[in-house]
Amino acid sequence: MATKDITEAEFEKTLEDNDIVFVDFWADWCGPCKMFAPVYEKVSEENPDVVFAKVDTEAERGLAAAANIISIPTLMAFRDKILVYAQPGAVNAAQLQELVDGVKAIDMDEVREQLAAQQAEQNTAEDN
Repeated sequence: MATKDITEAEFEKTLEDNDIVFVDFWADWCGPCKMFAPVYEKVSEENPDVVFAKVDTEAERGLAAAANIISIPTLMAFRDKILVYAQPGAVNAAQLQELVDGVKAIDMDEVREQLAAQQAEQNTAEDN
C-alpha cells in the first residue's frame, strides 16, 4: 500500500479501521519533509499490512495543532488506536523499517496494562 493523504475528518476513522497506522506530518515548504517523502513511500510499499498516512500541516492546521506538532517532519505510529511513537525529524529507510518492525512486535496487552496502571495512579493522585 502506498502512502495516503488524510484530513482531520478522516484521521479518527483511519485509526479506527486499521491496526497499525504511521502518520507523517509534513509541509510543502519543508526541505527535510521532501527528502523524507520517498523514504516513507518506499517503506510503505514494503509493508502492505500497515497504513502509511500523510498529513499536510498547512492544509490541516487544526489536526496539526491537536497532535501538538511543533516541528516537521514529525512521525507518529499508532497501534490499536494507541499512540506508541512520536518523534520529529526524518529517518532513513533502514531506521523506518526497524521502527515498523518494532511497532508490529509490541505486546499491546502489556501496553494496555501499563496505561491502566498509569491512569489508576493518576486517579489516586487526584483523589489525595
